[in-house]
Amino acid sequence: MAATLLELTTDIVTSHASVSAMTTEDLIQEIQKVYSTLQTLEKGESETGVAEETKTPVLSLKKAFQADQVFCMVCGKGGMKTLARHLAQVHGMKPGEYKKQFGIPRSQALTAKNFSEARRKMAQDRGLADNLAKAREIRAAKLKAKKAQPEKVAKTTKRAKPVKAKTAPRKKA
Repeated sequence: MAATLLELTTDIVTSHASVSAMTTEDLIQEIQKVYSTLQTLEKGESETGVAEETKTPVLSLKKAFQADQVFCMVCGKGGMKTLARHLAQVHGMKPGEYKKQFGIPRSQALTAKNFSEARRKMAQDRGLADNLAKAREIRAAKLKAKKAQPEKVAKTTKRAKPVKAKTAPRKKA
């Protein structure tokens, strides 16, 4: 069975190393973690040790958020512009959970810096900020008018109540 564990470890670490850059030390550490996890699973011990290992980040915060790409701190996958879809599809996590798990500040975007800047510049070029400000002004004016309207209606209805006229019953043909 030891040969099977070694083969599994080799397969897992090889596939992980193929999608993320790893130093020699990282590679050795990854081999040890995977092998010990597989041994634990083979013995049928509780999975508490495995759960603790998955909470430790694969990469440092500085390595995970680079200017041109973002790496997942759970699995180490990189080359992405944003993490939200990857977290939802692969790990079933929400961005808030991810930030909380790895101690990422709330203000930190889960996108590559260059991507965020390009999107911001595109929005400014299209005048989206101006359009948003205009839309907010219009909405505020409508809400203000709507609040003022019920007060006028309430004042007029207190003076006199309209009387409904009775209609004669219809004759059946």
